[in-house]
Amino acid sequence: MTNFKYYIPTRVIFGPGKLDELAREKLPGKKALIVVSGGTSMKKYGYLERVQNLLKQQDVESVVFDKILPNPILDHVTEGAEIAKSEDCDFVVGLGGGSSIDSAKSIAIMAKNPGNYWDYVSGGSGKGQPVENGVLPIVAITTTAGTGTEADPWTVITHQDRDEKIGFGIEETFPTLSIVDPELMVSIPPHLTAYQGFDAFFHAVEGYIANIATPVSDAYALASIELIAKSLAAAVKDGSNIEARTDIALANTLSGFVESTSSCTSEHSMEHAMSAYYPKLPHGAGLIMLSGSYFSFFEKVVPERFAKMAAAMGMEEKPENFTTALLKLQKDCGVDNLKMSDYCISEEDIKKMSENASFAMGGLFTMDRYKLSADETYDIMLKAYK
Repeated sequence: MTNFKYYIPTRVIFGPGKLDELAREKLPGKKALIVVSGGTSMKKYGYLERVQNLLKQQDVESVVFDKILPNPILDHVTEGAEIAKSEDCDFVVGLGGGSSIDSAKSIAIMAKNPGNYWDYVSGGSGKGQPVENGVLPIVAITTTAGTGTEADPWTVITHQDRDEKIGFGIEETFPTLSIVDPELMVSIPPHLTAYQGFDAFFHAVEGYIANIATPVSDAYALASIELIAKSLAAAVKDGSNIEARTDIALANTLSGFVESTSSCTSEHSMEHAMSAYYPKLPHGAGLIMLSGSYFSFFEKVVPERFAKMAAAMGMEEKPENFTTALLKLQKDCGVDNLKMSDYCISEEDIKKMSENASFAMGGLFTMDRYKLSADETYDIMLKAYK
């Protein structure tokens, strides 16, 4: 743990009302492709118009690409990159949740490199080729608190024709600038607040138990866990509670720092397999479904780390208390009764999903402090199903 590298080049501007800083921050060009979801929230709440107007104050033109799905797909990366090239965009702005910012990162790669995005992806059927031509600069403006993608280089895209959902990133896909304004998060409905908050929580937890954790990532992780345990239920109960929203936004950015200095583990591989086959399954919801079974298994592997996490959640420092606190937090947030069958996943699907997890994102299995067998992976997912 005393041998590590630390590199986070992103300039982060954090706090309520900080979106207005976009009009004054140095930007990496004079024409931006703004990447948003195919939903209505960015326009309905005026966020897209505000960003366009703030860019105009710096004489920056913008083009909007608004097709991104909750689980973003390869086809939209390709389409967005073609627009960025045809419109001669200098940089890419990811505005919204993790799906929009992740897509912006992947579009930024393909706006400057030939071939297919899957040529560069490592894992699954990806070819793992080097990204030789650089990446368009990326500005991240997050309106959710879940993925931490504003503070890490990672982007998760689904190859819709191969049922592969894979995380990928390089140093150049760190955003050059990220704005985290909790005031943009008050419109998130309660169930999505919970799903996203638990996604951030599991990034921190997995980073803390990963075999490449460092003193730096540990500090970020425990702080994130403590903030989410303290404030997630309050943010779910009252979305206008700006103090709770700010706590969760900070926890989310800290979890992004965790992902930049440590790693997720095989829980994320398992969920990516679930939502690769069932793209209507929200990522955070899938992680919640897996979490009781998954962490009950791993608390026996690194009990001392689970004890520290239990303490961060306000419990007595015992390893078994972490899962107890986790399940209580899920109940307090109203997400304790989620079932895979709610999203048409059947027990018969578990086998193919467990196999897909190790095929498409086997790299995260190597981050575990215990090497899961195929049977153990299947058993964890089966117990989560039941």
